Amino acid sequence: MTELRRKFDVKLVVVLKAARMSSSSYHDARHRKYQADSSTLVDEIRSIRLNNPDYGYRTVTLALKNKGIQANHKAVLRIMRENNLLCQAFNRRTKKYNSYKGNVGKIAHNRLRRRFKTDRSFQKVVTDVTEVRWGEQTVNERAYFTAYIDLYNGEIIEWAVDRKPTVDFVTRPLKRLLAKRPDLPYRMTIHSDQGFQYQNHRYVNILQRAHVFQSMSRKATCLDNAVAESIFHILKVGTVHNHRYKNYKELESGITNYIDYYNHRRIKAKLAGMSPVKYREHTSQLVA
Repeated sequence: MTELRRKFDVKLVVVLKAARMSSSSYHDARHRKYQADSSTLVDEIRSIRLNNPDYGYRTVTLALKNKGIQANHKAVLRIMRENNLLCQAFNRRTKKYNSYKGNVGKIAHNRLRRRFKTDRSFQKVVTDVTEVRWGEQTVNERAYFTAYIDLYNGEIIEWAVDRKPTVDFVTRPLKRLLAKRPDLPYRMTIHSDQGFQYQNHRYVNILQRAHVFQSMSRKATCLDNAVAESIFHILKVGTVHNHRYKNYKELESGITNYIDYYNHRRIKAKLAGMSPVKYREHTSQLVA
């Protein structure tokens, strides 16, 4: 600004108007002491991104805070942009698997009604089925993934991978979930879409015998099960979207490893910068 004023011999107000800059910003910039980014901070951000490919700049900022490093999220964003460290993992879009086959069984009422928050574990659980592929991504190289997710902390409590999306495929992890459910003074609600597996009498009977409320999304309304959709997308980003698995065994192993990482090490802003398991353990200690 000073050089422009000298070159063209004009008043400051003219230069500021041409640059669309306020006088306060100009004087602040003149007196501010700018410092180069610490190499240690850049190295820490690079290390976090290397170990967590699906972290955006806000989650990186949380990870830095957990290490005792205070950094503004805007500064972190700028450093990541300048060093080509921005997360690109979520850019890919794929076709969603649809298990709806019409009214082939019981359609349950939507008890959840998009009320995804709860302060009690095992009170609200959501589930769904999605498709995952390996190799050349052909129809002969596809498998199916299902999970039961606790809305209390977003933890994947139980899950399964199989080559066929049968009723047994979703009831096996359901039985494991019910077996590990603690004795609680309230009933559990399990929410799903209207997939044929969840309408089947075997699935319905298991819930009824366990005194579990069944809840279903409205037809063709994926936002009614938005949390499951979101977590499935995160899982795909961490596995099949950015890794090429040679066979079914590699795919199964990759999903197993990622779920362990997601539950125990992947931090979230809404969990106070903790992973799902860490948050559950932390809150349990507070209650005790």
